Amino acid sequence: KNVVYQKREMMCNPISLSPVAVVESPYDEKFSVPRQPNLVQEGKGILRLLPPYNTPEAVRGIEQFSHLWLIFQFHQIPEREWHATVRPPRLGGNERVGVFASRATHRPNPLGLSKVKLERVECKNGEVLLHLGSVDLVNGTPIFDIKPYIHYADSEPEAISGFAQEKPKEKLSVVFSIDAEQAVKKAKNFAKFGINQPLDFIRDVIAQDPRPAYQQGKKSDRIYGMNLAGYNVRWKIDEQDLTKAVVIALDNTKFT
Repeated sequence: KNVVYQKREMMCNPISLSPVAVVESPYDEKFSVPRQPNLVQEGKGILRLLPPYNTPEAVRGIEQFSHLWLIFQFHQIPEREWHATVRPPRLGGNERVGVFASRATHRPNPLGLSKVKLERVECKNGEVLLHLGSVDLVNGTPIFDIKPYIHYADSEPEAISGFAQEKPKEKLSVVFSIDAEQAVKKAKNFAKFGINQPLDFIRDVIAQDPRPAYQQGKKSDRIYGMNLAGYNVRWKIDEQDLTKAVVIALDNTKFT
């Protein structure tokens, strides 16, 4: 009995985690982040290892793997009491499922898991940088662990994925005003993240329709703003076509 009690006591003890890295991404706020990786191909990121882990020895051989698993913290989610059920956006925000049957950001522990493509490893000026493909991580996300993706063990082509079996379709078509298009073409911050086609990047982000489910499909004159790569991108829903978004401006002032 004493052994069983000791084991239970050990399982209940809290643990302390420290980040091994931080992510730099073009998504400056939660509102702009795609709900899954690979939905916005141009939305790339950089993983910057932190001391004492920022040594080439810590990533020796990692370039032999095309993809990585990242264990991260939902650090921009406000603390609040967790609930046993949540309303997934894929179900329109109207149906509840168990929190452990979802990838909701509000969880008993604010931890997430993301599979990302490793494009290249860079070591310079005493820093180790992992350049990543499409990410679903907000800028500044703390990373607690990095693990290589193992194809034979991690890939399940016949897996059943419940309400998220298929990749979500784009909900909005996106067009740019003349002024907004010119501003995007002149913007230089996107290149930092390897975004070669910033118009396509912004279009793909908005096409997912990041608005809450209760706002979608309704007529509104509201102007939305999202912070991407240090810019404020402002857009609205077309008055005549509720499936069309119009990007009206891009400037250096972050949206609040």
